[in-house]
Amino acid sequence: MEARDHELKKELAATLQARGELGEEYETALIDSFLEKVEQRLDTTLDRRVRRQLAEQQMSVARGTRPAEPWSFGERHGLGIVSLVLAVPLSAIGVVNAGIEGLVVAWLGIVGVNAFQAARGGGLFRRQEERAPSDWRD
Repeated sequence: MEARDHELKKELAATLQARGELGEEYETALIDSFLEKVEQRLDTTLDRRVRRQLAEQQMSVARGTRPAEPWSFGERHGLGIVSLVLAVPLSAIGVVNAGIEGLVVAWLGIVGVNAFQAARGGGLFRRQEERAPSDWRD
């Protein structure tokens, strides 16, 4: 167990103990305080990760190399292909159960999922070596 995980566990234990001593009227304030500490830790972790990625990009630009493509074709387009394959039965189910409105809802769902995936940046899966190491252990 990492030291930072131990600290967070101690904070949670202290919050729970304080809740037991102070009573339910302070529960919201205690939970908010604990969540604020967790949020600060997450912000620090995210900031560190963004800085690391920016530094890697700057190094690759300085070297004149292009960063490696993070996802393969199948990972990038897999959801779209699966969505199109599933569109036929989803459309049929929507039409049978709710008519044209069901068809519209089915296609809005298909388009919404694909738009979200595209906005997220592509692939559903990352290869193990491309995953960032856990920043909880930095």
